[in-house]
Amino acid sequence: MQFLEQVPLAPYTTFQIGGPARWFAEAASEDDIAAGIAFAAERRLPLFVLGGGSNLLVSDAGFSGLVLRIALEGITSIQENGRVIVSSAAGEDWDGLVAYAVGAGYAGVECLSGIPGTVGGTPVQNVGAYGQEVSQTIVTVRAFDRTTGVFVDLSAAACGFSYRRSIFNTAKKERYIVTRVDYALHENGPANFVYADLARYFAAKNQASPTLAEVREAVRTIRAQKGMLLVDGNADCRSAGSFFKNPIVPATVIDSLAEELGVEKRSIPAYPAQDGEVKLSAAWLIERAGFQKGYALGNAGVSSRHTLALINRGGASAADIIALRDQVTDAVASRFGVRLEPEPVWLG
Repeated sequence: MQFLEQVPLAPYTTFQIGGPARWFAEAASEDDIAAGIAFAAERRLPLFVLGGGSNLLVSDAGFSGLVLRIALEGITSIQENGRVIVSSAAGEDWDGLVAYAVGAGYAGVECLSGIPGTVGGTPVQNVGAYGQEVSQTIVTVRAFDRTTGVFVDLSAAACGFSYRRSIFNTAKKERYIVTRVDYALHENGPANFVYADLARYFAAKNQASPTLAEVREAVRTIRAQKGMLLVDGNADCRSAGSFFKNPIVPATVIDSLAEELGVEKRSIPAYPAQDGEVKLSAAWLIERAGFQKGYALGNAGVSSRHTLALINRGGASAADIIALRDQVTDAVASRFGVRLEPEPVWLG
């Protein structure tokens, strides 16, 4: 295991933005993780754990501590009580794991195709898309507990999953370093295609029972059309995907939105959430606050394919992205009284 100095972080992020790490190392085993933590502790360095860099915005000044990149690899599967437990090391590419599951005929994650990043990041944000969330399949998360100094196996219930949240990014943020995730999938199970975009896609093709592979391909096609699939050389892909979370608000907010816009309530895209609340479309709010696809603010911009993605148009700095973020959130809050919450992690 090597500890390198002044390593540029931009190449390790999908934004392609950010200054250098004072120290940088890659952990290919659980022993490496323990060694990295010890290295940082001995030098009293702040520690940041890096996965796929797909949900990360690094400051222009970089990071003054140790960036520990998780590079653990390996996927196994076993039959257990009528289901298949797929166990993956945290450093595995997430879309690669989905391809593995779909290829083996295991249902449960096919709608999560094309999402960039690594397996270790999926429980942190409770990654979800097109009608599925990883919390629906996660059985166990293995992690290093920085408080006790030992590796632990956490049940799904202990992870405290909710919409784009878990203990890993809220109450116990920075306490755990994920090393492995176990998912319970269903062999030869039916594909999930109830989400509106997918339902329309297959209705247009007159397909009533698409296979897992067909749903995976449909999701990747739809994501590509929205600029949400990483393609080398495409400026719309220099992003962190969905930059803003879909806000969850009291149901009464729908009434005020309808009045503000002079439209019928049923025309506002909203979906039931917990405790009588509703989830609004952040993209819908952004567009009606005046930001269209392709909007530019210097070297930062809104994707030409999806208003939910902020992009590096070429040569953008972290400050450029933050300026655009603030412009969007302030405009939405001013017009609708709804404060959008960014999804990406900020480093530095």
